[in-house]
Amino acid sequence: MSKETGKVAVITGATGGIGFAVAKRLGKDGYTVILNGIEDEKGAEKVAELTADGIKAEYYGFDVTSDEEVTANIKKIGDKYGRIDVLVNNAGGLGGRSRFEDMTTEFYRSVMALNLDSVFFASRAAIPYLKKGENASIINYTSNAAWNAGGPGAGIYGTSKAGVNAITRALAKDLAEYGIRVNAVSPGTIDTPFHAQIKATKPEVFASWKNSILLGRLGEPEEVASVVSFLASTDASFITAETIQIGGGQALGI
Repeated sequence: MSKETGKVAVITGATGGIGFAVAKRLGKDGYTVILNGIEDEKGAEKVAELTADGIKAEYYGFDVTSDEEVTANIKKIGDKYGRIDVLVNNAGGLGGRSRFEDMTTEFYRSVMALNLDSVFFASRAAIPYLKKGENASIINYTSNAAWNAGGPGAGIYGTSKAGVNAITRALAKDLAEYGIRVNAVSPGTIDTPFHAQIKATKPEVFASWKNSILLGRLGEPEEVASVVSFLASTDASFITAETIQIGGGQALGI
């Protein structure tokens, strides 16, 4: 079977929010974009939207917390295209809130799996295909919580994102000899459907968030996508093991 040609980007958790904005931007950059998610109907809709926009796109439904599912699907993608040029480990999330005293082992493991295991599983599976890519790189997502340990009940989220900081640098060390770069982005508060509930039910709280941001506003998904685009490009060919804050100065904690 003949291989497809052209640059290939795999984006986990890409059926909405920041992930979809990243898929759209990389598609505009000339990549064939592979969207991952767990809602197959939504995945099909998003692929149709990208295709209508002149972007080559596919959807693969799998759970990023499952070793077996990640490995099997990344292998299918890599075998079909013969390469992976960019892996964007976008999937992740708070997973809920729990103080440590009351935290169940199940909750602990679910948050660590979503934010850290997923990065390991996808990166490990993609490495053989990234070695065949051009200016290949991995881009992970961390958070201010990795440094400040998160707000009340978000301690294990912060812990998982601190792990993402470490694995980003560790992968960069491990893969430098192959010319594969590994970086991370740290989005601040971005205006996505993720915040739709609080926006609708507590608009005053939502509005107050901008007060902690130096630039006085929330970010847009496209502003994260543009940085991911840069890190994937040859303009960033001498950047590895770095984290870029995309938070309008929120990390300064005004």
